[in-house]
Amino acid sequence: MFSLHVDTARSWRGGQNQVLVTVLGLRALGHRAVLVAHPTGELRRRAEEGLDLIPLAPRAELDLAAAWRLSRVVKQLKPDIVHAHDPHGVAMASFALSLGGSTASGPALIASRRVDFHLKGNSLSRWKHRQVDCFIAASEAIRQILLHDGVEADRAVTVHEGIDVEHVVAADPVNVHETFWLPHQAPVVGNVAALVPHKGQRYLIEAAHLVVQEIPDARFVILGEGELREQLERQVHDHHLEKHVLLPGFRTDVLGCIKGFDLFAMSSVTEGLGTSLLDAMACGRPIVATEAGGIPEIVEDGVNGRLVPPRDARALARAIVDALKDEPLRRRMGAAGLARVHERFTVERMVDETASVYARVARTGHAVDIESPPVRG
Repeated sequence: MFSLHVDTARSWRGGQNQVLVTVLGLRALGHRAVLVAHPTGELRRRAEEGLDLIPLAPRAELDLAAAWRLSRVVKQLKPDIVHAHDPHGVAMASFALSLGGSTASGPALIASRRVDFHLKGNSLSRWKHRQVDCFIAASEAIRQILLHDGVEADRAVTVHEGIDVEHVVAADPVNVHETFWLPHQAPVVGNVAALVPHKGQRYLIEAAHLVVQEIPDARFVILGEGELREQLERQVHDHHLEKHVLLPGFRTDVLGCIKGFDLFAMSSVTEGLGTSLLDAMACGRPIVATEAGGIPEIVEDGVNGRLVPPRDARALARAIVDALKDEPLRRRMGAAGLARVHERFTVERMVDETASVYARVARTGHAVDIESPPVRG
């Protein structure tokens, strides 16, 4: 099976990591997988240079010049599958197949869906999503949203994301107390996520304000960068939490840092699945998280973590306090999480299921849409 993968993001987040492990995993199975990535993006930098790698990205969602170049790539390479991994990638691939005059014998178009947001209702969004032969949802929660938005059941399948467990286990641990100048015996609660509204760190900081009233030595380390940095720093200052809540930014040794946390917390308001939770589980860390999106498909309440309602800082604080005060419970939840990720969330399982979707969809080719694409969204 020959698949062409399209991701247009310049930044590096969980979605780009999933693209890379999918491409590498398919190649390990003997499939040919070509990657189309942003010319100056982090995904291109981390991929193997010169190995079926095409630098190409649109300047905006509607970029006919980029779509034309992609259509020429498709015509030249003749893949069985075009797999678009992000919204701009879906648009570019949809236009490319339309410009290429694709027929039922052409490559099928698959779109990954990793966010638990509803599909947009503008004309461009409706048109491009009609071109998709199959959506791969990262969680069942996302698939149910697609069905609610009118996608037929046979065009949407759930394939849970996976991680390279051996890679996580092999990562060198980081002494977070020394690295971040924390008191040696202080319990550490960690969070790894972009500093953006839907990740809900404002509620985690509110929870920290409550936690330190019961556990004064508790420290919170929030790893990540994003648009809310100044707002979150101001919130920390307003609560006089400068010694208790740290925002060190993006780090390349994040896996090692997770291994130094006593507890991993995820405060998301919405969440497609949450691969940082999978990393934490592979590190044997207990979890406190919200019930947002696909998180309950990873975290079983009372088994490998605790679940609380989104936007409820008081409930989040209570769960954190209970976990920090019960070391045997944390050990049991950490061990259960490691077993669960080995059983259900490996990259090998994810790649196998993705390849199965390819085999099914490729037999039918691309469904031709006779309606012309809109000039504007």
